[in-house]
Amino acid sequence: MIATKEPRERGRPRSFVKEDAVATAMRLFHQRGYDAVGVAELCAALGIKPPSFYAAFGSKLGLFEQALRHYAAGPANIFARALEGGGGVDAVIGRTFREAARLYPACDGVAGCLVIDGARNSADAEARALGALWKADSRRAIRDCIAAEYPAKADRLADLVTTALAGMSAVARDGADADMLGDFAGVMERAFRAEAGRADD
Repeated sequence: MIATKEPRERGRPRSFVKEDAVATAMRLFHQRGYDAVGVAELCAALGIKPPSFYAAFGSKLGLFEQALRHYAAGPANIFARALEGGGGVDAVIGRTFREAARLYPACDGVAGCLVIDGARNSADAEARALGALWKADSRRAIRDCIAAEYPAKADRLADLVTTALAGMSAVARDGADADMLGDFAGVMERAFRAEAGRADD
């Protein structure tokens, strides 16, 4: 019997690992945003040629979607991490703010939240729509959690939380540090509790 080697896809190096490639792309999108990262730069960073890039990911938008999924499956999913701690809604939301204060400040060249800011103000309508879809899904998860205890105020409180998180992401990208964001997280935790407990007008 003659031993043969499995043929490999033309243009794709032996070292190519798709999960690692998605993680690399995620970091680039997180650092600079969707529009600022081109296919040529992605190919160079991943060590592949354009034909292999399109065979693996379909398009830049397809890779961005996979990067968002990779991001949401990891420790950057602050709401999922907050839920894991258990407790009531007030406790979960408080942990969400504190996790944002811990993770959003700049570290190794990235800051803020990829889901919130990765495609914000993008010139690409499809990228904006994808980002909006992910943000809407995140808001829905937060709203559903809040509705378990505060059904009549779920929408208003979800807006309070998501608006605060968007602001924290924005100022982190502008250089706000963990101390500043931590102070703000404490303010928002108290504001949430006050608004949740306030009688409707």
